[in-house]
Order: sequence, then structure tokens, then C-alpha cells
Amino acid sequence: MTTETDRRPRLLLVDDEPTNLQVLRGILQADYRLLYARDGATAIKLAREERPDLLLLDVMMPGMSGHEVCRMLKADAATLGIPVVFVTALSDAGDEAQGFEAGGVDYIIKPVSPPVVRARVRNHLSLVRMDELKASRLEIVQRLGRAAEYKDNETGQHVLRMSHYAQALALALGFHAHDAEDLLHAAPMHDVGKIGIPDHILRKPGQLTAEEWSVMRSHANIGADIIGQHDSGVLHIAAKIALSHHEKWDGSGYPNGLAGEAIPLEARIVAIADVFDALTSVRPYKAAWSVEEAVALLEREAGKHFDPALVPAFVGILPQVLAIRARFADAPTPC
Repeated sequence: MTTETDRRPRLLLVDDEPTNLQVLRGILQADYRLLYARDGATAIKLAREERPDLLLLDVMMPGMSGHEVCRMLKADAATLGIPVVFVTALSDAGDEAQGFEAGGVDYIIKPVSPPVVRARVRNHLSLVRMDELKASRLEIVQRLGRAAEYKDNETGQHVLRMSHYAQALALALGFHAHDAEDLLHAAPMHDVGKIGIPDHILRKPGQLTAEEWSVMRSHANIGADIIGQHDSGVLHIAAKIALSHHEKWDGSGYPNGLAGEAIPLEARIVAIADVFDALTSVRPYKAAWSVEEAVALLEREAGKHFDPALVPAFVGILPQVLAIRARFADAPTPC
């Protein structure tokens, strides 16, 4: 029984033969809410209006074929993310390849086996759920990064620029694209610990006293505590960066006085990206440095503040860095 509070996943079953729809209905109705269509046009209309969690789609239908329906769904931003499983009597390898090329995620051969149908549907819905959880987790990470920006006087564009610089440098160093993307999403969390720094210190226009500086330095530990301990993924990287992005290659940084390769590589990358963008950006307390001046400082500090192997790698991607800088430029300051 379906009610307004029924939260079972919703499936759209598409087949021009009523008998085939009845078979699928008997297999799936106990666990899912079902929608039905007997032609491609109706299937596309229902997919756009109802946003089902998954489609089970026949291939051989009069008028619009299942492959054509799938291509249209994948060309529409509103329905792009709905998984399509083809259910068809076509069993040739070429037919399967054509289905995958059209955007399908799986292929079930008729006559269908109830355990196979249930298992395939369950597995693909689990993948959708995992993608949703990953997206939600990433959104939380980004929102925490935004929270830190509201506390500080740095702009959101700074966070965008430095995180893209970090991703570009990671790729130049040979990171896998997936790992570089994780770094892109983790880098905005580098200063999240500033949430815990009192405003009178964080926004002080003049030089900090020794006591105030001690409080300011605590933002690294606070940030790591906020993010917490994680075995892997974006939050694992974010915690390492938050804790260690102020460490220096020669051991004179904080909070733990780490030196050389004892500093996590992701934190060493972010340190260069963060400092370069801070130097080349306008702040209430300083004018923007030229790119040449900022690069000269990075090169002087190679082997002291920064990893000496990373500085030339960063300079080597400078055209890409400048393109990112232009793409995420700060809005002009009102006169």
C-alpha cells in the first residue's frame, strides 16, 4: 500500500507489453513504489515530472526505442542522474554495448529472473544512495569552510583560488585525478579553526602581542579538532591540512614543529597555494604584491618555509595558476 508518507524508492517501469509490466510489478511491488509507461514519450514525461530513483527500460518499443529514450534522459539536466537499467530480449554483446553507450548502467535479459531483478535494482539504488551521501558530506565540508570565512576578513574567492592552485599543483606532482579532487575539496577547510579565535584577536588591525599570537596559533589544533579523526577521504585530508599547513620545512613552524617530509604532503602543497594567494591579494592591512614579488618570496623560502621540491613545481604551472586567479578574481573594491 502506498501512502503520502511512503518513502520507499520509486521505480519507473517502461515496456510496451502489458504482460512484461505485470511480471516486473509482481517482482518489485512489495519493496518499491512503481510508475508505469508503455512508450518512450510517456516515460520521458514521467521521468521529468516524478523524478524516479531508477528506470527499468525496454529497448524494442514502437516509435521511440529504449536507447533513444535513455539518450534523451541523459541529455536533460533534470533527469541526467536517474540510473537506467535496460530490460530486453536483445542478448548480443553489441546490443549491450549500445545500451551502455546510450547511458545505461546495467542490462537484464528477458525472460527475467526475479532474484536477479531484485538484486540489480537493490545494488543500483545503493550506489545512488552512496553518491547522495558523498554529495551531502562534501556540502557539509564546504559549508564549514564558508563559516570560517565569515569569521575572517579573507574572501571566499581566496578559498576558491588557493584550493584550485592546490589541485593543480597536486596534478603536476603526479597525484591521481581523484586524489587531487579530494585535495581541492579539503583545502577550503584549512583555516576552519579560526572559528574558535576571538574576534578581537582575529580582526586586530595592529601587531599581535605574544599572548595574542599564542591564541591565534591555536587555530591549527582547533581546526583539526573540529574536523575530527577519519580513516580516509576528504575529511581525513582536511584534518591533516588544518593541523599542519603552518608547519615549515625547516621545523620552525607550528603547532608541532614538524620538519621536512614529516609534514603531510597535502599540507605542504596547501601552504604554497595559501601563501601565494594571500600575497597577491588585497587585504585591509596591505596592498597586493605582484606575481613576480610573490614568486621571488616562494623561491627565497624554498628549503626554509616551503618544500624545496614543490616551489619549482608550482612555478612551472604558473600560467595555469594565473588562469585560475583570473577566473576567481575578487570583485572590484567600491570607491
